[in-house]
Amino acid sequence: MPRTTDGDGTPVPRRLLAAATRLFAERGYDRTSVQEIVEAAGVTKGALYHYFGSKDDLLHEVYARVLRVQQERLDSFADADAPVEERLRGAAADVVVTTIDNLDDASIFFRSMHHLSPEKNKQVRAERRRYHERFRALIEEGQEAGVFSKKTPADLVVDYHFGSVHHLSTWYRPDGPLTQQEVADHLADLLLRALRP
Repeated sequence: MPRTTDGDGTPVPRRLLAAATRLFAERGYDRTSVQEIVEAAGVTKGALYHYFGSKDDLLHEVYARVLRVQQERLDSFADADAPVEERLRGAAADVVVTTIDNLDDASIFFRSMHHLSPEKNKQVRAERRRYHERFRALIEEGQEAGVFSKKTPADLVVDYHFGSVHHLSTWYRPDGPLTQQEVADHLADLLLRALRP
């Protein structure tokens, strides 16, 4: 575990990410300085550069940590011993819940992705593609088995669902009329209805 600079026990990388996430959400990536991040985290610039190398690396990690969790969870749904419809529904609802759980991260990323270096942008696109391809494979599995309709191409179904997921940060409010699980269930049901034979 990385050393901390104070006695609260929180690792420096986690403190830096928490400070960056809060500041990026409040001010925007481009209006937040490295100095403001390190001051909010209570560390030195040297600590930031030791763990992340740059502000760009922090932005990448804000999104990558959520995507890692989502990928692990998708893999567990996809690998489960259950009917494909049940696995797809679980995965479709789960990505909604995990996105809402990390709404600031998702919002920051979609607002600020264009600030990433070309190399980081390429890396993120590859990570997202891997996720989408695994999700699409579930749809294709169901289409091949005759459980899902082939009328709509699997790629379009994936884009439809993730378009909804990516816009959650623009309208979802924790104090709104629907809980995150209700939103997740509705969007998963919409997806399955689109695939019904």
